[in-house]
Amino acid sequence: MNIIILLAGYGTRLRPHTYTKPKPLITVAGKPVLGHILDGIANVQIDKVAFVVGYLGDQFEPYVKRVYPGLNAEYIEQKEANGQASAVLLAKDAVSGPTVVIFGDTVTDADLSKLASAEGDGDTADGVLYVREVEDPRRFGVVQVGEQGFIQRVIEKPSTMENRLALIGAYYVKDAAKLMAACQELIDRDIKTKGEYYFADALNLMIDHGAKFKTERAEVWLDCGKPDAVLETNRYLLSHGQDNSAHWANGNCVIVPPVNIHPSAKIESSVIGPNASIGENCQIINSVIRESIVDSGAYVSDHVLANSLIGRDAVLMGRPRKFNVGDSSVVGFDED
Repeated sequence: MNIIILLAGYGTRLRPHTYTKPKPLITVAGKPVLGHILDGIANVQIDKVAFVVGYLGDQFEPYVKRVYPGLNAEYIEQKEANGQASAVLLAKDAVSGPTVVIFGDTVTDADLSKLASAEGDGDTADGVLYVREVEDPRRFGVVQVGEQGFIQRVIEKPSTMENRLALIGAYYVKDAAKLMAACQELIDRDIKTKGEYYFADALNLMIDHGAKFKTERAEVWLDCGKPDAVLETNRYLLSHGQDNSAHWANGNCVIVPPVNIHPSAKIESSVIGPNASIGENCQIINSVIRESIVDSGAYVSDHVLANSLIGRDAVLMGRPRKFNVGDSSVVGFDED
């Protein structure tokens, strides 16, 4: 099986952090979003992962080589930001046969291990679209399912409420060539949604040509596109396996689980947690940090932080505030 991971977005809603790193490398619960995605597919036999990169794309290969050295990876640049289907098509020479497409800004519990058995058990479906039921489907791409259980249509942000199965950003096709043909047809016919070649429209073309897709439900679907969503994802992951508070013991500090604290962090006279992530080589002195992410190399002194994102090598000193501080920033307050 092959994997295509789309990583080319600008991440504008996560600025200032995405001025210096791409959105999938934003740290959540001790590792980048991309790390959580790759960990989630570790139980699947993978032939190749094709990473489609764009904005700040040169940062992905060093990370993957360092943390996942055994991964057979190919990096493909999307030079023009003209849509998901166009990004997928760029991987046409990198993959073949059974392929999964994953959007690089979400963390899910989509179980790809079931797909291997489905390939040889006579399953008549041409693919699987992973979904989750939502209360208000009008903000999402959703699927309309027919009586036989196959998807009749993919609908982007419907105006009605009857189709509540939202796409979570993970898609499986048995034959990558058919998917690529649909993406190419979409571009040749210049079928655009909001000025871009949407992946959902390519799936609809496949359905029009007779492809049968079924759904597979996921329970976990964590978005990492905005600061509040990143913090919510951090909370969930810390509560589901990423808490390392049991490994932390410091006589002059209080650790309130769940937390994820890098072993190299130096913490003095502080309260950390709940739901706090402290990165590599951070220094936290005389501070209270909860419901926040402090990225690697940051220095925080005499602060009370809550619901905050602190970038790499940022320096915060002085009075307590709520912050969304990018990399290498310095924030200080003089005493009255």
